[in-house]
Amino acid sequence: MRPETEVTSLSRRRAIQVAGAGAVAVSAGATVAAAASSADAADRGLGHRPKPAPEPCLALTAEQVEGPYYLDYNLVRRDITEDYPGVPLRLRLKVIDETTCRPLRGAAVDIWHCSAVGEYSGYDPMGGGGGGGPTGPPPSGTPTDAPTGPPPGGGGGGHAEPTNDLTFLRGTQLTNRHGVVEFDTLFPGWYQGRAIHIHTKVKVDGELTDDGYEGGHQCHTGQFYFEEEAVLQMVGLDPYVTNTATRVLLDEDGIYPGGGVTGGLLKLRYRKGHIERGVLGVITMSVDPAAVNSGSGAQPSASASASASASASAS
Repeated sequence: MRPETEVTSLSRRRAIQVAGAGAVAVSAGATVAAAASSADAADRGLGHRPKPAPEPCLALTAEQVEGPYYLDYNLVRRDITEDYPGVPLRLRLKVIDETTCRPLRGAAVDIWHCSAVGEYSGYDPMGGGGGGGPTGPPPSGTPTDAPTGPPPGGGGGGHAEPTNDLTFLRGTQLTNRHGVVEFDTLFPGWYQGRAIHIHTKVKVDGELTDDGYEGGHQCHTGQFYFEEEAVLQMVGLDPYVTNTATRVLLDEDGIYPGGGVTGGLLKLRYRKGHIERGVLGVITMSVDPAAVNSGSGAQPSASASASASASASAS
C-alpha cells in the first residue's frame, strides 16, 4: 500500500469513529435532557400528579329569626356606618347555591345591626346604652315594605314599629360573579338578652332599579356571630365601654344554633392586641335559591315555583 493511501484510510476510519462517538453523545444528551425535563415537570406538578379534589359544598346555612328591627329601606350601599363610632369592620360575605356549590350572582344581601352602644336605627334607645351617635339632622328614609318577624326583646315573634327615620348600620349589596359582597361597617355592640350579632337576608330573582332592589323572593334569613376572644378585646374600647347593658355570651344566646360557620359564626381576622385598627369578618352562606323564607326561623318552603303553583290552585 502506498503511504498516502494508508494515511487516507486511517483518516476515514478516524472520522467514522469520531462521528459515531458524537452520535452516542447526542443520544445520551437527549436522554438526560428528557429525563431532566420529566423530573422538572414532576417537581412543578405538571401532568403527573393528580389534581386536588374540589372542596365539598357547605351544609345548608341555618335559618334564623328575622328579629323585631328589620326595615326594608332598600339602601343599596357598601358603607353603612354614617359616621357612627366603633371598631371598623369589613364584612365579606359569599353566597353559594347549596345544590351546585356555585356562586349566586346578582343576589341581594341585606344586613342590619345595632350600634356600639346597642341602638338600632329606626328605634329610640332601649336603655342600657351610653349614647355615642352623631349629632345633626337625621337621614331621611321610608320603608318600602311592611317588616315581619319576631318581637322586641331577646327573641320570639312580632315586629317593633319604627319610632324615627334614622338609617345607620343598614344596607344592601348585590353579589358579584363570585357570589361576593362587601360591607364597610363597625363591630356591633350588644343589648339586653342577646349575644353580639348581625342580621342578614338573601333575596334572589329580583332586579336593581333606580328605587333599589325590587321583585324576586327572600330565600334566606340568618344572623352572624362573633367569637368571644375578639369580643373581649373590643369591649373595653370607646364607645363600647359606655354600654351598661348586661352582655350575653355566645354560648348563652338563645338564638345562636351552634354549628360554627353553618350557624353563622364569622371567621375574623385582626391584629391581636390592636383590634381597634379594624377587623375583617368572612363567611360563606350556602342557600337554596328556590326556597321561600318567611323570616320566622323555620325551614323555608320547598320552592318558589311550588308555592306559586299552590297559590294558583287555591284561587
